Amino acid sequence: MSLPANRPTGTAAGTVAGTASGATGAKAIIGVSLKMYFGYERSLDYCREVATIALAHPAVQSGDIELFVLPILPALPEASRILGAAGAAAGAQDIFWEDEGAFTGEVGGKTVAELGGRYAEIGHAERRRIFGEDDRVIGLKTAAAYRNGLNPVLCVGELQQGSVEEAIARCTAEIDAALNRAQSLGPAARTIVAYEPQWAIGAPEPATPDYISAVIAGLDAHLRALPGQADSRVIYGGSAGPGLISQLDSAVAGLFLGRFAHNPAALRDILDETAERLGLLSPVGGRA
Repeated sequence: MSLPANRPTGTAAGTVAGTASGATGAKAIIGVSLKMYFGYERSLDYCREVATIALAHPAVQSGDIELFVLPILPALPEASRILGAAGAAAGAQDIFWEDEGAFTGEVGGKTVAELGGRYAEIGHAERRRIFGEDDRVIGLKTAAAYRNGLNPVLCVGELQQGSVEEAIARCTAEIDAALNRAQSLGPAARTIVAYEPQWAIGAPEPATPDYISAVIAGLDAHLRALPGQADSRVIYGGSAGPGLISQLDSAVAGLFLGRFAHNPAALRDILDETAERLGLLSPVGGRA
């Protein structure tokens, strides 16, 4: 399959520069990827439990916490309905770089948006490693998210653990490669960058809080200084779970969660910890 030339393709879906879907006024962002762990019915059961939690959570209902779930694609329409009614949202774990055409088995951002999706995960380490996605492909997919009104969740992260400076250099290069390519094809919009050091994905523990905070402080300053990215934020993923968010610097906008949030009770704990960090809940779970 050949890559398209460096020119706009497809039909815009109402995207305006700087205004991709998402709660830009949120003080924190919590996202969950279900990967391919759950089948159709279990995915929807999970979304129903999350919706119940979201409806009861004051920080989600106020919009202070932006909450989204990325289920398997067949569950997206119903997941979007369930979560949307509770003040949360759903999205896709991947999109193709074209919106339609003779691309067997692929799903474009236009279709994801039609199914109710508001987010598109792009460039996860597994997509890079297993499917060979490079900076060019990731940039094209980021552009596809922008033009279809989807908020890209752009994953970046170094392969091996090293210094903070090395991680910042590697990840800012990945951010620049994706966004420069995307902006050569159309207007930029808000981006959620998920910093996921590849050596921490699937590990028993995440990177240390000091390391995470230092790297994300550098990425956040770089990202938000780029054209069209003033509302963009950086969140942390990579074996993230309960107990982490309260240990992180304020530059870390939130968490991108995997298996440690597949239990809805753990997700509820993380939402409470996030609200406490923002001063919205007391440590015992009441309103501040």
